[in-house]
Amino acid sequence: MVGAPARLERARERLMSIHLVGGGWPVEDEGAVYKPFFEEVAAHAEAAGKLEGGRLAIVLVRDGDAPEKFAELVTAYEQLGKIEPVAVLSPENAPIDPAVFADADGIVVWGGLTPAYRTSLEPAFGELRRLVASGVPYLGFSAGAAITAENAIVGGWKIDSVEIGLEDASEDLEQLTVAPGIGLIDLAVDVHAAQWGSVSRLIAATESGLVDGGVAIDEHTALIVGDGPLRVVGRGSVWKVTPDSGSVRVSTAGADPEPSVAASVPLEA
Repeated sequence: MVGAPARLERARERLMSIHLVGGGWPVEDEGAVYKPFFEEVAAHAEAAGKLEGGRLAIVLVRDGDAPEKFAELVTAYEQLGKIEPVAVLSPENAPIDPAVFADADGIVVWGGLTPAYRTSLEPAFGELRRLVASGVPYLGFSAGAAITAENAIVGGWKIDSVEIGLEDASEDLEQLTVAPGIGLIDLAVDVHAAQWGSVSRLIAATESGLVDGGVAIDEHTALIVGDGPLRVVGRGSVWKVTPDSGSVRVSTAGADPEPSVAASVPLEA
């Protein structure tokens, strides 16, 4: 499993569960990546005496297609658990009122343009931290996973003139951009790791000192930060990047309990 730095150990002490999903449609996974989250939502609702299912706030920050995407997600999620879905829909960059999360038994922050999610949810960062610290499980998918970090990688494919990743995965930003995130965990998070090649962006962000290491998560894969050991579920890998005495160390972990494969990447030629 992914090693547990002290930063994530501290996160465990104050949080119930954070589920970070690197991408991939729920039905394609037959729910495997999402099952632990929905079990926690049900447990939270039961503890609150709710009989009609957990109140699940689903955040979509999208221009134009948010209602359609919300309906698709509800259809998929109702196959995974008994829920009372609450639509938290916002145009890109429009602020979200923290009050919409009242009485939530679970929070899902979906995907789209990462900088827009960060901007829209910024007024609610404090409330999201409070809710998760009180035991409300959080699932971040793609953009929703990236912005959980204290210092969030929100996009970019260059540092100055040097290419560090794919332009198609840049989130409409040219320069590598790190901005304050929700602050649920201290490590940076990148997503669509193998599919978009975003591990190289995380390596560059760590090497440059913009972040102090982080994780890049494949699609159809989740990293669960909670009460017990860190867990990886799904069919892909989680890539951990850490500074290592003049190099950047890269290790991987999957759902199978096998030793990580690590490599040291020199920072200078």
